[in-house]
Amino acid sequence: MIAKRIAPTLNYLLLVVLALIVLYPLLFTVSSSFMTEQEVSNFPPPLFPSQLYLENFKNAISGFPIVRFILNSFIVSSGITVSQVITSSLAAYAFSFLNFKGKKVLFAVFLSTMMIPWEVTIIPNYLTIKNWGWMDSYQGLIVPFMAGAFGVFLLRQFFLQLPNELFDAAKIDGCGHLRNFFSIVLPLSRPALSTLAVYVFLTHWNHYLWPLLITNRASMRTVQIGVSMLQHAEVMSWNLILAGVTLVLLPSFILLAFGVKQLVRGITAGAVKG
Repeated sequence: MIAKRIAPTLNYLLLVVLALIVLYPLLFTVSSSFMTEQEVSNFPPPLFPSQLYLENFKNAISGFPIVRFILNSFIVSSGITVSQVITSSLAAYAFSFLNFKGKKVLFAVFLSTMMIPWEVTIIPNYLTIKNWGWMDSYQGLIVPFMAGAFGVFLLRQFFLQLPNELFDAAKIDGCGHLRNFFSIVLPLSRPALSTLAVYVFLTHWNHYLWPLLITNRASMRTVQIGVSMLQHAEVMSWNLILAGVTLVLLPSFILLAFGVKQLVRGITAGAVKG
């Protein structure tokens, strides 16, 4: 009896320890961003700051256009997220509910593009963007990523779980494909759409190579490049660098805080709603 009561407590303690190990780099980054330069340079470094030293954030914001970097990344990531959700949901609906010749073959070819490394397409995409005069522009950062095979695959698998009876009833009521898509499929697929949106946003928020290739002006740089600029400029000021990293991580934290519920529902989706 006592062993049964102790076992859950030990499990929770083990989970807490494992969670702290996983979260330690993140906690150390946030904690160090509030330390003075002297505290950060101590060995071993303290776990917690002696005070909330906010000068690091002021220096990071005043010394570098980090707010501009965050705004650029937010515009680019949001544009790609909205575009991929729209194109992926439309394509997934077509592959799920429309009957046309060669659908299975076309879907197989479409999925096979997931096996092509993104790095292979960098040169042709770069030459295309350059010929179109889209260097140092938002369209150059957004357009190459407006559609993706993963989103189509994820949403198609979710759409196929929707009950056919709903569409039979809608057909009797005279609904066409557009009405089905906007009135039935999209409202019932919010968990999958949210999962895709969070995944795409975070993926492109962390993009480094493509923005580095096609942007030259500091006003068009994104956060990942901005953090590297911070590091090169102040090599020894780790408190300043970590303050910049903390600022860059804030949008990701906020997105996860508001979207984690939908994200979990999307990952564990299996039940039919309606």
